[in-house]
Amino acid sequence: MNVQPVLILLGFGFLIANTRLVVEYVRFLRRRRGALLTWQPPKPPYYGLALGIGVALGMLVVYKLVSGREVFGELMMFVYYAYLFPLSRRIGRGFYEDGIWADATFIRYNEVGGVSWREGERDATLLIISRLRNLARRLIVPGDKYGAARRLLRDKIGEHAIHFGGLGLDLGEHDERDAV
Repeated sequence: MNVQPVLILLGFGFLIANTRLVVEYVRFLRRRRGALLTWQPPKPPYYGLALGIGVALGMLVVYKLVSGREVFGELMMFVYYAYLFPLSRRIGRGFYEDGIWADATFIRYNEVGGVSWREGERDATLLIISRLRNLARRLIVPGDKYGAARRLLRDKIGEHAIHFGGLGLDLGEHDERDAV
């Protein structure tokens, strides 16, 4: 059975994932000067296993290079697991001058259509509802940053960087900052 076409197909899938992570990291490097309140995300479940997969793929790539075989698929997977996945953890989650870096992506303040807090034992989760797309993103806020995050969000609403208008009759009696 020839697995080479499957490995090439996987390689192109990981090439897309690698490109996405590189673009995210470059966006972060440009934005980090405007950080208002950020923190490092917690390690994802099975983080050590992902690094172990990266090490195993590295050994496999070296073996296949020495053997003179095609390594595209394995190389793309190695770059993802051994380098880009750990590098993506350096992206500071939190609040920037022009938006919020949630757990999955960056959301500009003018795209935020609603927010909601879910409080846990050690941390809180901010649910950010997109005005442009029909989806919500989450941002896990550490307990020691919770108060500052609520104040910063309230200030951004007060500055009208985040606007919740357009729901029902707007008679001017509702202060949007109370929504936080």
